[in-house]
Amino acid sequence: MLWETIKNAAILVATLYGVMLFVLFLRQDGLVYYPDLPGREYEATPKDYKLPYENVALTTSDGASLAAWFVPAEHPRGTLLYVHGNAGNISHRLDSIRLFHDLGLSVLIFDYRGYGQSSGEPDEDGTYRDAEAAWQHLTAQRCIAPQHIVLFGESLGAAVAAHLAARHRPGALILASAFTSVPDLAADLYPLLPVRWITRYRYDTRRYLQDVHAPVLVAHSREDEIIPFSHGQSLHDAAHEPRQFLELRGGHNDLFFMNSEALAHATESFIGQHLPHRP
Repeated sequence: MLWETIKNAAILVATLYGVMLFVLFLRQDGLVYYPDLPGREYEATPKDYKLPYENVALTTSDGASLAAWFVPAEHPRGTLLYVHGNAGNISHRLDSIRLFHDLGLSVLIFDYRGYGQSSGEPDEDGTYRDAEAAWQHLTAQRCIAPQHIVLFGESLGAAVAAHLAARHRPGALILASAFTSVPDLAADLYPLLPVRWITRYRYDTRRYLQDVHAPVLVAHSREDEIIPFSHGQSLHDAAHEPRQFLELRGGHNDLFFMNSEALAHATESFIGQHLPHRP
C-alpha cells in the first residue's frame, strides 16, 4: 500500500512537472514580449517635452510597417539609435530621449512590430529586421555616416542592438541592463526546470559581441531583480577593447529614474572619447 501511494505521488509530480514545461514552452511569446504593458496607446509625444520631432514610417525587408520618431539636435555631435526594451512603446521613453538630446545627440527611436502603432506581431527574427530598417533609414535615407551613430539598447533591446552592431560598424554601442542570452536568463529565473532545452528564443548578446568592433559601454545595476548583475559583467568581459563598465543603482526598471545623472555623464564621456568630431 505504501509503495502504491509513493508511486502514485511520483506519477502526479511527474505529470504536473511535464504540464508545467509544456505550458512554459507554449507561452514563451507572452514571457518575452509585453507590447500591451502598460499599453499600445501613446501617452505623449516629444512635442509635450518641447522637443522638435518628425513622425517616421519605416518599412522592414519583410513588409512590416514601423512607427518611429526622429528627434533632431540643432548641432548634432552624433545620432543615437534607441532600441528599447520588451514592454511599452516609444512614448514611454520620452525622459530618456530628452536625456540623450540634451547631450547634443539626434535620436531615432522606433517601435518593434506589434508594439505601439507598428503593424504585425513580434518575434526574434522580426525584431532584428526592425532594427535593420531603422539603421537603413539613418544611413541610406538621412545619409548619416555609421561612425556618427551610437546604438543604445536596453534590456531585450540590448540584444537587438548588439546583433545590429555585429553586422555593421557604428561609432559606439551602449548596452543597459542587458542579459547574456535568453537561455542563460531563463536558467537563472527557473533553476529547477530544464529551460535551456525548450527555449525557442536565443537573443545571444554575448555571442553577438564577438563580432562587434566598436567601442562598447555596458551599464548594469547590482540591484537588478530581473537580470543578474553577473550578466552585465559577462558582457563587458566578452566585448573587445575599447570597453567600459558603468555600475548603476536601483531595480531593472529604474534605469533612467535613478541613474540619469550618472548615465548622462558616462555617455558624454564615452562618446567624447570615441565618436569622431563632426564638422
